[in-house]
Amino acid sequence: MPDILELAEQNGFEYIAPLCMAALTPLPEVREMCAAGRCRRYNRSWSCPPACGSLEDTARRMAQYRRGIIVQTVGRLEDDFDSVGIADTQQRHSKSFAALARQARCIEPDCLPLTAGTCTICHKCTWPDRPCRFPQKRLSSMEAYGLLVSDVCLRSGLKYNYGPGTISFTSCILFEKEKKQHAEP
Repeated sequence: MPDILELAEQNGFEYIAPLCMAALTPLPEVREMCAAGRCRRYNRSWSCPPACGSLEDTARRMAQYRRGIIVQTVGRLEDDFDSVGIADTQQRHSKSFAALARQARCIEPDCLPLTAGTCTICHKCTWPDRPCRFPQKRLSSMEAYGLLVSDVCLRSGLKYNYGPGTISFTSCILFEKEKKQHAEP
């Protein structure tokens, strides 16, 4: 059976690296960007704040893992306003990462995939009126977990910006959950 790194390579990401676990520090400034409504998903989705948990909750979840990988899709743009190029790159990344997350969950059911952008499994999220339809498939973003993606990239040995005329989308998967130690009687 392939490992998660091999699966990432098979899913066509331009850049793949081991995730610097020490870089997974949720920051209030990132969560404040969410609350400011930059993507208009704050308080509208199970995968976004506040539904995905406090920064303490996300830090506690991420701290349970020993390893991870970070993946990127990079697209070329005709100019800074190439909305079609941006959308195409985002769609390519989202499709590849959804496949990788699905495959990774088959190998490591307790892994934690963190995507670029909000969950798109459902056309309309049930938040806050009803429970999530697909909690085992739901994908929160790195930003929803309070992560400054540019810092995580740089600390993991990847660029965040690949120069003029490019756009990059970044996601990660945390795996190898720590085993709970039971006290001996």
